[in-house]
Amino acid sequence: MQITKQLAIFLDNRPGTLARVCDALAAEKINIYAISTSDTVDHTVIRMVVSDYRKALRIFEEHGTLVVEDDVVMIEGDNKSGSLAKIAHKLSTAKVNIEYAYCATPPNAKKGLLILRVNDAKKALKALNT
Repeated sequence: MQITKQLAIFLDNRPGTLARVCDALAAEKINIYAISTSDTVDHTVIRMVVSDYRKALRIFEEHGTLVVEDDVVMIEGDNKSGSLAKIAHKLSTAKVNIEYAYCATPPNAKKGLLILRVNDAKKALKALNT
């Protein structure tokens, strides 16, 4: 469990856009640990946690892409019923708001990766470590 940087990039919502983003990261040997997209009529917001956010940030800025970095909490947790509930309760008790979350875990995996955007990452980390 750690605080890490998430990059949010704002792009046209067109076929091939995500492919070009992934190509640019792959060319620089940057691994994507987590990704989420949300769309509107004319653009998409791609949120990602990557292996080298500084290098990725530079790549996006060099291409004139609007990119915003945020602190998020990255949790490698147990893949079992109730795990997210336990996390949510601890944060609620600490008065930490979960603004959004994304994760994915294969059904038979023992662990999964959860990304939480919270209103206070340091407070969240402290609450989750108790």
